[in-house]
Amino acid sequence: MWDYSEKVIEHYRNPRNVGKLDDADAIGIAGSLACGDQLKIYLKIKNNIVVDAKFQTFGCGSAVASSSILTEMIIGKSLDEVKKITNKDIADQLGGLPPEKMHCSVMGYEALEDALKNYDDYVDLDDLREEPVKEKIICQCFGVTENQIWDAIKHNGLKTVEEVTNFTKAGGACGRCKDAIKDIIDTYYKKQEKEENTSLSPAQKILKISKVIETQIAAELQKDGGDITLVDIDGSKVYVKLRGKCSGCKNAMMTLKGFVENTLKEAVDKNIEVIEVE
Repeated sequence: MWDYSEKVIEHYRNPRNVGKLDDADAIGIAGSLACGDQLKIYLKIKNNIVVDAKFQTFGCGSAVASSSILTEMIIGKSLDEVKKITNKDIADQLGGLPPEKMHCSVMGYEALEDALKNYDDYVDLDDLREEPVKEKIICQCFGVTENQIWDAIKHNGLKTVEEVTNFTKAGGACGRCKDAIKDIIDTYYKKQEKEENTSLSPAQKILKISKVIETQIAAELQKDGGDITLVDIDGSKVYVKLRGKCSGCKNAMMTLKGFVENTLKEAVDKNIEVIEVE
């Protein structure tokens, strides 16, 4: 049995702002009835302020509570404030949600995002309408797209397939998309690491090289009685003293120097050159 906060129970039993707005300025939809959850949110906007909001949802108690609290969070707020709301904010306002129910807060965020996008992008000219770009669907069972998974990882720091499933439902049925989800996770963090490394200052770069040598390289070499001493760093040139052997290096058909250089290239900067000194 999942552990729900008192606020979740309260909003489920007494949901606020249920229904529809016939004169809504923006409408957003997330989820799918075929997949078991759907939310439709209606916004009334005046002078860039959300003056009213209502929702209709089909789903579990967490979906109802998330939708209800979301309407309370946005009424009276400016569009700039509303655009900053994340699914984590929705869950936090409810006092937290069980991991398996985090997808309900994500559905609220996606419906709100859809409504605001439709409001911002609206153009009343038929000749300007274009065929929408089709997003790549990763999870066929729940219709979850690559962008939805990417956004969930980005906004919530998700690092495992199980966490992605909890937040998006992707991979929660047949499971055939789990490898694809894992690839998206790996790609996201490799991209993040690359961006982080390219923005390192010289001082930060030196600190990171030292940390990688101390925590990764030295630890591996010491397993076989070897060791490494950092002598100097000059731009992308790293001067080290090496001692002993590394069974992991031998198995990879790689020299000790090559192992150190490859590790630093992957972890810090692809332009690093390791120079061994006596």
